[in-house]
Amino acid sequence: MNINPLELSKARAARAAIERLYIEMRHLFNSGVYRHAGMAGQVLTEALLTLSPEIYGSMAEPEKVELDGLVYVMDRLPKGIEECRLVKLISEEGYKESDFEVITPYARRRNCYRIDAEQMFIEVTRGRSEIYDILTHLTFMYMEAEKIKEHVLDENGETSFEWQKLAAIVEGEATLTDKNVETAFAYLSTILGRTFAETQKAHERLKAHAGTNNGLFHVVYWLGKIAIEEELQALPREVSFSPTLRERIGHHIYGERWANQIKSYLKQEKLLDRPVHIISANLHSVLNSLYAYPALKKTLGKKVSILELATQLSVEENRRLRRRVEKYAAEHGMTVLEDQFGTNISVQIIDTEKVDWGKITPELPIKKGPKTKKAPVIIVMDYAFGEQAYETMDELLKPIDGDSTKKARNLNVASINVMGKAGILHGGKGDIMVPSSHVFEGTADNYPFENDLSKADFKDTEIDAYDGAMITVLGTSLQNRYVLAYFRQSSWNAIGLEMEGAHYQKAIQAAARIRQSISPDVVLRYAYYASDNPLLTGSTLASGSLGMVGVKPTYLITLKILEKILKS
Repeated sequence: MNINPLELSKARAARAAIERLYIEMRHLFNSGVYRHAGMAGQVLTEALLTLSPEIYGSMAEPEKVELDGLVYVMDRLPKGIEECRLVKLISEEGYKESDFEVITPYARRRNCYRIDAEQMFIEVTRGRSEIYDILTHLTFMYMEAEKIKEHVLDENGETSFEWQKLAAIVEGEATLTDKNVETAFAYLSTILGRTFAETQKAHERLKAHAGTNNGLFHVVYWLGKIAIEEELQALPREVSFSPTLRERIGHHIYGERWANQIKSYLKQEKLLDRPVHIISANLHSVLNSLYAYPALKKTLGKKVSILELATQLSVEENRRLRRRVEKYAAEHGMTVLEDQFGTNISVQIIDTEKVDWGKITPELPIKKGPKTKKAPVIIVMDYAFGEQAYETMDELLKPIDGDSTKKARNLNVASINVMGKAGILHGGKGDIMVPSSHVFEGTADNYPFENDLSKADFKDTEIDAYDGAMITVLGTSLQNRYVLAYFRQSSWNAIGLEMEGAHYQKAIQAAARIRQSISPDVVLRYAYYASDNPLLTGSTLASGSLGMVGVKPTYLITLKILEKILKS
């Protein structure tokens, strides 16, 4: 396939920038500390500018503060981080048992702690991918702070009229009212270099998650204030890594404890001789697909579909209905193992022998349950994050330790199923991708496999489905238009990008072909639904959540996986 030489050149430059970011981040982690204004911070800044990730939109334009990217980042960093010039990445080091408040970002499950007025600690338990994610977001945040500073500070060190008005609002000297709020937005839009409408939109998006951020006025003011203090008062912004984190990273400490809890439960409940089917997915779709219909059909009607049920159960006001489904599930074979070990991956274990097969949804064409000795045990694990997928799957597939009288035994894994959301390179939000291989970006690691799911499984669903290679990336916030276009248009014929596939497949192939702790004939099923199309303007993750568009593909994939498991 012909590729424009200019686009190919830009793709190569972007891939080199990704490699520089990756190498520099590992170097900074090993060195233990760096300053944003120092040489290391500038290397990260220059590499990110060269890369110009799609998710950060107008980041490279000095006259405009990138608002969609800023909202995206603030949803993934702890509330108040804009006020802190010192950020430390730590391991699980006992802060959870202290009196410090646990701060959890809106869109990332990680524990954070505000130590004092200047310091924020962020707990990292999900491996290097989480570190790259945080460092990328911090670098972007600091870059936008520099723009704010440049917009409001003159060559004499004096601040602008609009900045003084913003300071009065945030520091409480002036009160926002219905009459003057639009004037305040006018001041803010001048500082940001954005239109009045764009500023209002960003304000509303942050306001929607008001409990997990301080609002646009506050965020902009403190980002600018810390940047101004660094320039005028030599108070540097600094990122550091605790010695314990640097010692533990890559040692599978959290994944091992997490996997041992699952194996202990299977052993305790005498389920080790039964076929085990692992599903990596969210924690609602399997639950609702098996249990929502029998739990709610008297209330909502016998003809209600799983899609209708899922839509109703996703509404915040319907907590009572969700609790009813959870109670019914607990009475019919589902046990929840909450995360206790820092992985942020909770687990559901379903003993299908206890499912009332006569009452399940007609959309699962299972007339009667499997025989007791063959009744599948389904392990549903919540989404992993990047490299954490290797750690958790690798530990889960290891043999179960025996005691003094018994040898270690293998887990009887019959299938491994991965359902996730991913960026799509053909089509749009809500479409389905069925991979035939995972290509690990920036490495020579490629993982072809036989997928028991196919595009034909979704042909009558009114949703477009695509098959081909999936790209496993270091982070969604590092993706460049020209790199993605190259993967799509070249002989790679890639259909999408995600963060876990190659890591899962690496662990699976090691277990099946090298350790021989699972059968080499284990059935593999991978399918993704599109959360965004990073090649379409306005369709990146920064443009907003997927909303209800994701409900239908999520449940179509889930029902197909369950059908195949239960008929096997």
